[in-house]
Amino acid sequence: MNTEQVAPAELAELRAAFEIDDDCASALGWEGVRAFEAQHGIVLPEPYRTFVAEVTDGSHAGPPEYGLLPLAELPVDWGDDPLKRDPGRPFPLTQAWMWEEETDPAEDMEETLERVHRHGSIVLGTDGCAMNWHLVVTGPQRGHVWLITDVGAAPLGEGFGFGSTTTAPGFAGWVGHWAAGRTWFEDE
Repeated sequence: MNTEQVAPAELAELRAAFEIDDDCASALGWEGVRAFEAQHGIVLPEPYRTFVAEVTDGSHAGPPEYGLLPLAELPVDWGDDPLKRDPGRPFPLTQAWMWEEETDPAEDMEETLERVHRHGSIVLGTDGCAMNWHLVVTGPQRGHVWLITDVGAAPLGEGFGFGSTTTAPGFAGWVGHWAAGRTWFEDE
């Protein structure tokens, strides 16, 4: 997974996945992408960066269930103050964490949960019921897509043991999994 340069074949696959969607929003354009990045002190990982600039900034068809959100938006049921999100601060996790299973929670658990939901990522969309897909934009997991729910968080993709173990990691792998008509919890 290369988060610095987009592979032409990967971008072509992303374009093809969204050709079926007549309801795609216009691409944001490079000026819009750079303005978002400057505002938040980040550089979006590829291929998402080029995708939003050149292909589309959101899609009602998905992924996920309720559609791919435009870059600067949050799901309608987000609930808390969106201004408290800080994509420029590092995403705190490097491995799956199911906080609901914690038998002896750490004292700083609430603080860590806050960082999981607010730091180092943008929200790609929701499957409803507090199941939100995030693209990590800062920290060691930069470029990976994570499912963050009310009970835990885990990265999607090969090598992580969550969802599909054969899905390529990152935004292109996430979209490819959806475009192939597979559920999030099945392999090919």
